[in-house]
Amino acid sequence: MLSVKNIQQYYGGSHILRDVSLDVPPGQVTVLLGRNGVGKTTLLKSLMGLVPIKSGSVHFEGQAIHAMTPYQRARAGIGFVPQGREIFARLTVEDNLRMGLAYKSASTPIPPQLFELFPVLKQMLHRRGGDLSGGQQQQLAIARAMAAQPKLVILDEPTEGIQPSIIKDIGRVIRMLAHEGLNGQRVGVLLVEQYYDFAEELADHYLVMQRGEVIARGPGSEMQAKGIRQLVAI
Repeated sequence: MLSVKNIQQYYGGSHILRDVSLDVPPGQVTVLLGRNGVGKTTLLKSLMGLVPIKSGSVHFEGQAIHAMTPYQRARAGIGFVPQGREIFARLTVEDNLRMGLAYKSASTPIPPQLFELFPVLKQMLHRRGGDLSGGQQQQLAIARAMAAQPKLVILDEPTEGIQPSIIKDIGRVIRMLAHEGLNGQRVGVLLVEQYYDFAEELADHYLVMQRGEVIARGPGSEMQAKGIRQLVAI
């Protein structure tokens, strides 16, 4: 579904991403692990077109997208949940969800399945986003990314600062999106995560980054045997 080949990225004179390649298959969760500052968020921003890549390629469903704008990548079927959620605090929950439908026609309804995944959002539909708790805001950010029913969703540390009960709910939703999908359309998931246990539980595939490079990869079932926890420990 997503194929990234030999990406190079620089900030000033710093070489941030070094020949990064990865693949995200449809209907599975690919987890990207690594300590702070190794280039994970920069990689995600590069995939979404928020920062340009120096060289390399990004293909989505066989189409080259590395020259596309973020808007065009969203239209192609990629949803993005940024680190820190970045919801619109002054807008209502409903309006935040409609922002996820911005490139659709005005009559496009919010998928009702989102309220089945996150019942609290239906209860707070007319509350301002800024009035929600951190965990509720994270659920809103994920629902907003899923509103247009993308084929691939990219999540940047969705458990950061979230209470354990909400983390379990988010994990359940991510697994369901990948393995069952919305309306029967399974979703490819690329998940950047610091919380190792959460990542290991969800991973169909894993990658580990260090100093801008992918240094390890494999099936999620082998993470424990390969000592990946020790590899990414702070």
